[in-house]
Amino acid sequence: MACFLIPTVEAIAVTALAKVMESKEVSRDIAKVQKDSESLEVAGKVPFSRKLKWLRNLLWGGSALLAFEHVWHGEVVPWFPFLTAAADPADAAEMLHEMATIGVTMAVLVTAVWGVMLAVSSSVEKRASKVQPAEN
Repeated sequence: MACFLIPTVEAIAVTALAKVMESKEVSRDIAKVQKDSESLEVAGKVPFSRKLKWLRNLLWGGSALLAFEHVWHGEVVPWFPFLTAAADPADAAEMLHEMATIGVTMAVLVTAVWGVMLAVSSSVEKRASKVQPAEN
């Protein structure tokens, strides 16, 4: 009914946080490697604002798909009160329960997937920092 609202609220908060973090980051660890006539930029570490953007994209994308699914099933309508469950107090209680259980679970699950992405990213960054460029 309205479970997509919880990940949407988290997406709004993460978007604002990503903008703040991006403005506070000064420089990025980028090294330029040149071999013969080819030039390649190698990033040493992914900035945290970019990692927050990963979470932002996951949350906004999931929320948009869920909202579309709710519109498709007629649970969200283009007239007031927009959520069909909000018109009846009994349905509103069920809607709030769904938001508290399913919506929160979805937001936590997406954030946990992002946490796994951070762990993999950190592992790749550590492995890349150990590798020394071959000298010719």
